Amino acid sequence: MIRVILTDIEGTTSSISFVHDVLFPYASEHLPEFIRANHHTLPAVAEQLARVAEISGTDREDIDGLIDVLQGWIAEDRKEGSLKALQGMVWEQGYHSGELKGHIYPDAADYLQRWHDRGLRLFVYSSGSVKAQKLIFGHSNEGDFTVFFSGYFDTAVGGKKESQSYRNILAELGVDAGTVLFLSDVEEELRAAEEAGLKTAWLVREGELPDTARVVARDFSEVDALLRKR
Repeated sequence: MIRVILTDIEGTTSSISFVHDVLFPYASEHLPEFIRANHHTLPAVAEQLARVAEISGTDREDIDGLIDVLQGWIAEDRKEGSLKALQGMVWEQGYHSGELKGHIYPDAADYLQRWHDRGLRLFVYSSGSVKAQKLIFGHSNEGDFTVFFSGYFDTAVGGKKESQSYRNILAELGVDAGTVLFLSDVEEELRAAEEAGLKTAWLVREGELPDTARVVARDFSEVDALLRKR
């Protein structure tokens, strides 16, 4: 019986276009100014820039060079923790100023609330930082959804296409793998979760449905129908 739902964000609860057409361009536009204004005054910014310098081999004092590295990472959608942390800081300003609103599909908003009210425990696992996850759900077009989630995971537990990452999550949650349903739009992530023993559902919101034995759902209402059968 499913007792825990672990969900991806991009392409699952939220549109891919929101991430790529809104969040990434916003970070790319505002990151240089943010870093120049805060690299000496905010220890969290200085800490992340030191990591960028170490990884890239750029001089720590070369702020323009570090900014160029970060802009390149944004362009290639690199899953680097220091980039994700700095993006999260920039997005936080945007959310608090009202310039940004997180996107949640209406069906996801509806069923996340229903599942929470039915006693299911809800968790997020995304390549974006935990801070970025909380911002999307805390300042969304559907309201504050952080109240429905019991916790958040990012790549600090491992990459999303690695089965060990899901074992790490299970260890942290202290639950049996068969009681967890993982929702994602990426087949490689689903395969990794299944290798760790989790149940899965493949969200395919647009285009043709794949020819697969894997459980496929167009939206969260179809996921809910699946849950009621189990």
